Amino acid sequence: MTLSSMVVSRDWQEVSVLECILGGLHMNVEVESEPQNALSRLNKSKIDALIVDCDLTGTDQFLRELHRDQKRANTVPLVIMGGPKSKNTLDDTGAIFAFEKPISVEQAVRTLSAARNMILDGRLRYHRAGVEVPVSLRFSGQERIEGRLINLSQGGLQVSTDAPLGSIKPLQVSFELPGAKSVLKAQGQVAWHDKLGNVGIRFVDLTAPQRHVLQVWLAQQYFAN
Repeated sequence: MTLSSMVVSRDWQEVSVLECILGGLHMNVEVESEPQNALSRLNKSKIDALIVDCDLTGTDQFLRELHRDQKRANTVPLVIMGGPKSKNTLDDTGAIFAFEKPISVEQAVRTLSAARNMILDGRLRYHRAGVEVPVSLRFSGQERIEGRLINLSQGGLQVSTDAPLGSIKPLQVSFELPGAKSVLKAQGQVAWHDKLGNVGIRFVDLTAPQRHVLQVWLAQQYFAN
């Protein structure tokens, strides 16, 4: 899956460097030379990473308007670039990452790679993958209950079963991830259930190896779409 980015700048030499780096990180790049036009485009499309040139006239107002929209401010990682004159104002921008002009390719690669990893971590943390495989559930001291796995995330899973699962007691969850060649076993707890037999279960205990297997599998499903 390709991520998207927007560069708000009129410094075409620096923009060309950023386009090359972002392309190497598999991120699409939109370039906007006018801050107000950038705001309009942000309102119309989802942008994963926003890079703003603080030397561009109008960026102060642009950033203020951006931060007034808390939903957008919290979902668009800001990477700020600026010359020496803007060095002392970078902290005031609310940027997560920052680097100076003229752009050092090595520094920009590190900074933009970190921003990309943050975006991916956030997406994968809440990504739910649809999967239909048998799942076994068992409360302590009780018989095993069979069901079908419906979807799965790093935080838990949704299953379908004919057996009532209204208990809030811990239970063991066991299922095989397609292609993983291993059975994932974890402690869980019922978070919600409905009258149709759908049950939401959150993980309460995953070993480090199990969590790694799950994260890798979910990432594979995410990028396969």
